[in-house]
Amino acid sequence: MENKNEKIVFETEDGVEEFYVLEQTMLGGINYILVTDDMESEEGSFLILKEGSDSEDDFASYEILEDENELKAVIKIFDELLDDFDLEV
Repeated sequence: MENKNEKIVFETEDGVEEFYVLEQTMLGGINYILVTDDMESEEGSFLILKEGSDSEDDFASYEILEDENELKAVIKIFDELLDDFDLEV
């Protein structure tokens, strides 16, 4: 995932969802990505996804980051990496 704003496709239980990767970082050996569903509007939804550790396939497994303390730490890193975004929990 070297290209920022790269569109990625996720297979979910409800079907397929597409997101744009805004940034990625690593904390404590775990990969996190910041994604949005809309690159055109400032009102798009943002998610922080955490790479799962049980991925045995050639494909990465991600889950939505929900732990509030972990979320605050990762948001702080993304805030420093992205000058033109103001992320809040």
